[in-house]
Amino acid sequence: MSESSGEAVADVAAAAVASAAQAAGEAAAGGWRRATGVAGLAIGVVAAGAAAGVAIERLTVGRGMRQKARLALDATGPYGALRGTPGRTHADDGTELYYEVDEVEPEGGPAPRRRRLFGRRPPAPVTVVFSHGYCLNQDSWHFQRAALRGVVRTVHWDQRSHGRSGRGVAQTSGDGPVTIDQLGRDLRAVIDAAAPQGPIVLVGHSMGGMTVMALADQFPELVRDRVVGVALVGSSPGRLGEVNFGLPVAGVNAVRRVLPGVLKALGQRADLVERGRRATADLFAGIIKRYSFASRDVDPAVARFAERMIESTPIDVVAEYYPAFDDHDKTEALARFAGLPVLVLAGVEDLVTPSEHSETIAGVLPDAELVLVPDAGHLVMLEHPEVVTDRLADLLARAGAVPAGATVEGYGSTGRTARPR
Repeated sequence: MSESSGEAVADVAAAAVASAAQAAGEAAAGGWRRATGVAGLAIGVVAAGAAAGVAIERLTVGRGMRQKARLALDATGPYGALRGTPGRTHADDGTELYYEVDEVEPEGGPAPRRRRLFGRRPPAPVTVVFSHGYCLNQDSWHFQRAALRGVVRTVHWDQRSHGRSGRGVAQTSGDGPVTIDQLGRDLRAVIDAAAPQGPIVLVGHSMGGMTVMALADQFPELVRDRVVGVALVGSSPGRLGEVNFGLPVAGVNAVRRVLPGVLKALGQRADLVERGRRATADLFAGIIKRYSFASRDVDPAVARFAERMIESTPIDVVAEYYPAFDDHDKTEALARFAGLPVLVLAGVEDLVTPSEHSETIAGVLPDAELVLVPDAGHLVMLEHPEVVTDRLADLLARAGAVPAGATVEGYGSTGRTARPR
C-alpha cells in the first residue's frame, strides 16, 4: 500500500469528511457510499482536533455570523492583491504556465534607457524566482513580494493546475501522472521565458522547494552557470511517507491504509466533493488552520486568505498530485547547491513537512543557514512574515542580488515597501 504524503492531509481530510456527509443522501452507487463512509471514519481522526475547536466556536458564534465574517474578510483583506506584468509560457507537454514579473524601477518612474557601448548589452539584473507549495498559488508569497518590490526583480508563477496556470495536459489526457521531475521541467520553462539571462535566486516553499530540487537534478548546468542563491522554506528532500501529521499511530495508519483508494474515488466525484466542502466550511477552516499555523494569534484575515487559496484547488487536482510525493527523493540533488548561499527555514511545529526534514537538508549542505522558527507551522511565510523576509533579504545580500544598504520593511503592506536607502 502506498504511504501517505504530508502535503495531502489537510485538504483531503476536509474533502473526505465533507463527502462522507453528502454521499449518504446523494450518491447513486452503493460502492461509492461504502468507500466514502470508510474514508469519513478513517480520515475523520485527522479532523478531530479541528472539529472540537469548531464545536466550541458554535456555542458562542452563530452560523450566519460566521458566514458574514468570512465574506467581510474576503472583501477587505488586502492579501493576494499584488499583481505584476503577466506572462505565459508552455511546459514540455503543452501545459500553459502563468507567471508575473515585478521589475525594478527607481523612485519617480521607469529606468532611463542606457546607452550601449561597442554593441554590448548591459548586464541582466538578478532575478528571484518564487515557487509556491501544493494547493496554494503565487499569492502565498504576498508579504515577501510586497517587501521586496522596488529592490530586486522577481518572478512569481503558478504551478500546473494551480492558480492561473492551465490544467496539466498530460494529466487530463491520461498520458502520465504528475511527478516532481515534471514540476522541475515546468520551472525551467518559466525561467527560460521570464528570466532567460542573468543570475537567478531560487526560492521554494514546500512542494515549490521540491520543484527547485528537481530543477537542479535535471539541469545541473543551469545551477552551475546561473544560480547564485537558494532558499528552501518548509520543504523536504524525501521520505514523506514517514510523516505522522501529529496523529496517534492508530490514526495515521488508518489514513495510510485508505487514502490512496479514497483519493481516486474523490477525484472521480469532484462535483459531489466540492458541494460537500462548501457545506462543511467551518470544519474545513479548522483543519486548514491546524495544518497551516501553530500560533494562537494568527490574523483572521491571513487565516482566511490561506483557506481561500487552498479551497480553490479542485479535489481532482489534489488527487492527481498525491502519488508524486511518495516518489519524491531528491537528497542527492541537494549537492548541486554546494558552495552557494543557501537558506533553509522551517516552522518548528510544522505538521506537514516537519522541521526535521529541513535539518536533513542542512545536514547535506553544512554551509547553509538553518533557521527554525518557534511557534510556526507549515505556512511560516504567512504566519511569521517578518522572520522569513528578514532571512530572505539577508540571503539576497549574500548572493549579491540587492544593492548594498538596501532595506526591506512593511511586511503587511500591498504597496511598494522596499527601496534602496
